[in-house]
Formats: sequence, C-alpha cells, structure tokens
Amino acid sequence: MATPVKVYGPPMSTAVSRVLACLLEKDISYQLISLNMSKGEHKKPDYLKIQPFGQVPAFQDESISLFESRSICRYICEKHADKGNRGLYGTDLLSKASIDQWLEAEGQSFNPPSSVLAFQLVFAPLMKLKQDPALISQNEKKLEKVLEAYEKRLGESRFLAGDEFSLADLSHLPNTQYLVTAGKRAELFTSKKNVGRWWAEISGRDSWKNVVEMQNRPA
Repeated sequence: MATPVKVYGPPMSTAVSRVLACLLEKDISYQLISLNMSKGEHKKPDYLKIQPFGQVPAFQDESISLFESRSICRYICEKHADKGNRGLYGTDLLSKASIDQWLEAEGQSFNPPSSVLAFQLVFAPLMKLKQDPALISQNEKKLEKVLEAYEKRLGESRFLAGDEFSLADLSHLPNTQYLVTAGKRAELFTSKKNVGRWWAEISGRDSWKNVVEMQNRPA
C-alpha cells in the first residue's frame, strides 16, 4: 500500500485547507500533521528543511517535499490524473490553460484583497488585534471590482474555467468561506446573481464540507 502523503499545518489555515480540499477531490489518502504555530513549531530547524519560509502548508510525498498550496495542488492533480475528480486540473492543453489563467486571477487579483479582509474581519479579533476600518473599506472596494469581472464570466460559463468544477474554483473556497461566514460579508457574493449561484454550488461540494467540518472541530 502506498504511503499516505503528509500535509503539515492546521486546517484553519486557508492554504492548508486548499490542499486538503484538493486531496479529497482526488480521493488521495493523507496524514494531517498539526503544528502548534503559537509555540513556533513552524520555525523550528526540522520544519524549515521542508518549508524554508516557515509557513504552512508543507507537503511530503515520500522523498518529495513541496510548499505553496497552489503548486501542491497542481502536483497532486498531475500525479494522480486518473484518480477521483479526473477533470480537476483539466484533461487537455486548452482546459489546463483555462484553469491556469483563472488560478492566476485568483492568486493575483482575488487573493490579495480577500486575504486582507479575512485577516481583518476574522483573524484579527481572534488574536485580540485592532481592526483597521480604512483598510477593510479599501479592500472591500478592490474585491468588489474583481467580483464584477467574475459576475460577467460566470454569466458565460457554469464555473470559472468552463462548465466543469476545477482547481480554479476550488482555490477560491478558503478565503470566501471565512468572508461569507465569520467575516459576515456574504452580500459581497450573494448580491451578484452568477457569483452567488457559483458560490452556493462550489461550497456545497462534499470535499469542501469535509474540510469545513475539520476546521470546526475543537482544537
């Protein structure tokens, strides 16, 4: 039997949850190794050997070590192309290119403002840090512009990269989950017909429901 891959980090992390959702979509066995980040376990020498920046997640597949959640997801999909959701990273050159361009859009356009908002609205209160209303407002406006482009695209296709759920959609789940729930900014998404429909569909997938369940378990 193949050795399960290892994922280091807490499921509360948006980057860790992205990788977990991908593994579940591809039906790949894994071992989740928790790190106590409040005690600095992610900065210890042994961990820095597999994640040189001391962040999460880190990923090990036998002798292979990887970091950066989107790269890990691509690796999982390419290595296990015939397992689970076979179309998650496309099945031909054109579908892969379409998925990649929307993954880039997520990483470069959607992630920056949504990450700021997730931190300010959700994590700052948990960490007893003061919120920055000006920064929140500024990034709400930035995200609104991104979602306007998404609204147009999702009026043309069921999902971002086409008519099949893909890694491009999956990559949006972690930040959006926090904004819609604990961040109380659901209206940013549900106020747009196509974006709202898309969010309801992708967040209702069994893989993501399982990740959210992991996030909600007592530490």
